[in-house]
Amino acid sequence: MSGELASFHLDLSTKQLRTLASSHRPPPTVGCFQRGGSIGCLRIVEKRGFPRRHWRLPHPWPHPSDLQVLQTEAMKAALKELNLNIVEMTDESATLDGGDVLFTGREFFVGLSKRTNQRGAEILADAFKDYAVSTVPVLEGLHLKSFCSMGGPGLIVIGSSEPAQKALKIMQQMSDHRYDKLTVPDDLAANCIYMNLPNKGHVLLHCTPEEFPESAKVFEKLKDHMLIPLSNMEKVKVDGALTCCSVLLNKKADN
Repeated sequence: MSGELASFHLDLSTKQLRTLASSHRPPPTVGCFQRGGSIGCLRIVEKRGFPRRHWRLPHPWPHPSDLQVLQTEAMKAALKELNLNIVEMTDESATLDGGDVLFTGREFFVGLSKRTNQRGAEILADAFKDYAVSTVPVLEGLHLKSFCSMGGPGLIVIGSSEPAQKALKIMQQMSDHRYDKLTVPDDLAANCIYMNLPNKGHVLLHCTPEEFPESAKVFEKLKDHMLIPLSNMEKVKVDGALTCCSVLLNKKADN
C-alpha cells in the first residue's frame, strides 16, 4: 500500500467524505473509518486486530499512535449521548473489526480474517444473544465487507471473485434464511450503504460509473431503489470502503 499512500490526496478524500455526508437528509454519523470503532447495532466498541495505521498526517494532527485512541473515545462518547448500551472488549486475546461484521437484519455473519478472530466473534454473539452469529473464513482481501454488503432487506451484494463467491456459499449453507443476491463484477464495488429513509424509501449509496462502470450498470437493475453513486477512490488507497465512513442509526420516523 506504500505506493498508493504516496499518491493519497487528503483534500480530495475530505471532499468525497463531505459528499457522502450530504448525500441525504438527515445525515448519518460520518467520518473516515468510523465503522472501525463500533459494530452491529452500535453496542460494541471493538478491539482491532491490526497495527495502528502509520500515516503521514499534516501538522497539527495528532500523532498516528494516538489517533486510534482518540477515535475510539469519540465513538464511545457519541454512543453514550444516544443512550445506547456499550459492550467493551477487554479480552486481550480477542480481535474484532467492524469490516468483518455483516448484519443482515436477521443474523450476523463474522468474517475470520487477519483482523478478526474466533474469540472476537464469540464476544459479539454474547452481546447479541437474540441473533444467530455465524463465522465465515475470509480467504483473500482485507475484510468480509471488502467484497459484500447489504443492498436492501434480504439482499446481499456480492463480488464475482472466487473468494467472494465461496464466502457467499458458506453464508447460504449456514443460514436458516433465504437471501437474494446481486453479483457485481468488481469486489470493491460490492461495498455499499443501504438505508431506508422516511419519504425516500430504499436508498443505496454505491460506486460511481467512473470507478467501476460494469458494476454501476448492475446497480441500475434495482428499480425500487434511489441510487446515489459516490466516489471513494481516495480512501480505497488507505483501506477505506464506503461502509468504513458512516455509522447508521436505526431510528423510528417522527410522527
